[in-house]
Amino acid sequence: MEILERFLNYVAIDTESNENSDTCPSTSKQLDLADLLVKEMTDMNLSDVYVDQHGYVYGTVAANIDKEVPIVGLIAHMDTSPDFSGKDVKPNIIESYDGNDVLLNKEKNIVMKVEDFPNLKKYIGKTLITTDGTTLLGADDKAGIASILHAIDEIIKSGMPHGTVKIAFTPDEEIGRGADLFNVEKFGADFAYTIDGGEIGELNYENFNAASCVITINGVNIHPGSAKNKMKNALLIGMELNDMLPKNEVPSATELREGFYHLNDFEGNVECAKMNYIIRDHFMDSFEKRKELMNEAVMYLNKKHGVNTVSASMKDSYYNMLEKFGDNQMHIIETAEKAMEMADVMPHISPIRGGTDGSRLSYMGLVTPNIFTGGFNFHGKFECIPLESLEKSSEVVKNIIKIYAE
Repeated sequence: MEILERFLNYVAIDTESNENSDTCPSTSKQLDLADLLVKEMTDMNLSDVYVDQHGYVYGTVAANIDKEVPIVGLIAHMDTSPDFSGKDVKPNIIESYDGNDVLLNKEKNIVMKVEDFPNLKKYIGKTLITTDGTTLLGADDKAGIASILHAIDEIIKSGMPHGTVKIAFTPDEEIGRGADLFNVEKFGADFAYTIDGGEIGELNYENFNAASCVITINGVNIHPGSAKNKMKNALLIGMELNDMLPKNEVPSATELREGFYHLNDFEGNVECAKMNYIIRDHFMDSFEKRKELMNEAVMYLNKKHGVNTVSASMKDSYYNMLEKFGDNQMHIIETAEKAMEMADVMPHISPIRGGTDGSRLSYMGLVTPNIFTGGFNFHGKFECIPLESLEKSSEVVKNIIKIYAE
C-alpha cells in the first residue's frame, strides 16, 4: 500500500475528539480508526498488537538482529481537533502545484490564497493534498500514523536490520488527554518520537508550559429600566477582566518563545458568563507570573464588584519537555538530525508553540521529542500537506530505525 492510499484511508474516518466528554476515548468513533490500525498492524505481522480498554493502540516490531540496541518508540495520535469538523473529509489532490491561489471549493468559492499563506510558494511542483474547504483534513495527526506504518511496512518487507520498535497510537491528544492513560511501563521503549510536527524538517524538543483557566462571572440581572446601581452585567465584567491582560500577549501578536493569554471562548448573559482561556509560556518563571496576574485580576474585580462575583479555575496541562533532556538524552535529537540529513532534509529545530503527547510523556519517564509530518495550517479548512513532505517524514522514521540498528 502506498503512503497516499494509507493517508486517504485514515482521513476518511471521522475521529474528532470532544473536550466535554469524560470518557476515554472521548468519542467512540476514534475506535473505528483504532480497529483498522490493529488489523493493518496484525496483517504486517507485528506482535503484541491490541487496542486497550481506553482506546490506545499498541504494537511491537520484533528485532531481527542479535546485538542489543535501544528500543525505539514511535507515537502518533488518532483524533482530530474539535476546532473544525472532521466528518466527511473530501481531499483534493493537486499535482504539480503551480504556485497560484488554490481553489478548494468552486461551489462555495473557498480559496486558499498565496497572499494569506506565502509558504505555499515553497511547494511549487509538488503534489498538494488539501481539503474541499468544508472540513479540516486530518493530517494532524493521521499523517503521522501513515508515516510510521509506511516506514514499518517497508522495513519489514525489505528485511532491513532493525532492533525492537514499539508503536502506539493515542486518542484525545487534541483535547490535552493523549498521555493521560498511556502505559509507559508496558510500552517498554527506551525513548520515543512523536510524529506530529509541522512542515518538512521540523524537529522539536522544546514546547510551551501550558495551563487552562475557566473564569466564571456571576452577575445580577435587573430590568434595564430600573437597573441603576443594581445591575451587574457579567458580560461587561468579563470584558473588563480581558482588558486587564497585556494587549499584545495574544497568539496573533506573538511568535517563537513569546507566551500569551488566549481567550478561546466567551459565552453567557448578564446573569452569568464563562470565559475559557489557555495560558502559555516557554519559561517556568514567566509561566507562573502569567497565572498570578490572572488571579490578581480576579481578586481586583471581586473587590470592585463584590465578593464571589468572579472565580477562576486554573489547571496546568503540560510542561516544557526541554527540562527532561540531559546530556545522556541528546543522542535522540542527534539521531533525528542525522536521519533527516540522510533523507536530504534540512533539520529545523524550533520550539513548539503548543504541546504534543511527547511533552507529557517526557515527564512520565519516556523522553519523546517531535518530528515533522510535513503538513501545515492544521485545525481548519486550509489544512494542507505536500505528499513529498509526508514521504520524507516516513523516510526519516525508517532512517532512525536504521541508525540505531547500526
